[in-house]
Amino acid sequence: MSNLSHRRHLAKTITWRIVGTADTVILSWIITGNPFTGLKIGLAEVLSKMILYYLHERIWFNFGMRDSTRRHLSKTVTWRIIGTADTMLLSWIITGNPLTGLQIGVAEIITKMVLYYLHERSWYRINFGLDKRKRVREWGRI
Repeated sequence: MSNLSHRRHLAKTITWRIVGTADTVILSWIITGNPFTGLKIGLAEVLSKMILYYLHERIWFNFGMRDSTRRHLSKTVTWRIIGTADTMLLSWIITGNPLTGLQIGVAEIITKMVLYYLHERSWYRINFGLDKRKRVREWGRI
């Protein structure tokens, strides 16, 4: 694996974390009615989600699925399972209420899946961190 692919995955991790954290803060604020609780939950998951997302990217990088639409949908679903479990657990710990964690997790399933799919499609069009030959071989088209 090239150093370029690591840089790509780090860049994707950072851009997704910005989008994902903003979504979590807003949803947590709406559900709890407290902007500070929303910020606590959003900030708490920054590190855990960046680590989990990076590992998810590395695993998918080595996975041989070539069809981009099917690949992006599959990545969306697997990431959402991991991400929602993390958000629910952190929300429960921060609020002390498992029901609040569940509410926040359920609310973000739809918003995050749509946002993640759009994020994946956007990054698919960006060559940053990809060697052109590898991209053609892996995904069958540019």
